[in-house]
Amino acid sequence: MLGCLFAFPPISMFPALYSYADLGPIALRLALAAIFFVHGPPKLSGKMGPFMAAVGLAETVGAVSVFLGLFTQIGAILLGAIMVGATYKKISEWHIPFTAMDKTGWEFDVLILAACVLLLLVGPGAYSLDALIG
Repeated sequence: MLGCLFAFPPISMFPALYSYADLGPIALRLALAAIFFVHGPPKLSGKMGPFMAAVGLAETVGAVSVFLGLFTQIGAILLGAIMVGATYKKISEWHIPFTAMDKTGWEFDVLILAACVLLLLVGPGAYSLDALIG
């Protein structure tokens, strides 16, 4: 049913940009990979415990997957699961509000989760190893 919603391009002020639509997923993949490349590898040392080392491994493997566009949907599931856990911890255990001026709320966690959901549903795009392999 949802496929019929996308049968015709939506009304746009810049219809010429539709010809660049394949650049959207790669831009999202690179930004998402950069976030997890920064946060994943430091956890691999095990100094924060074995659970956080496993989280760091999942973040790093997910970031490589998303960056290369190889098994992208699996990488998106890994990273999305991490973001669900991070959001849960911020809300339930740390009692952090959605947004706060004195600390990072969980609004960015939800945004990263939405990016993971988009990659899961839409796929990696034309500029990916997944697309090259077929």
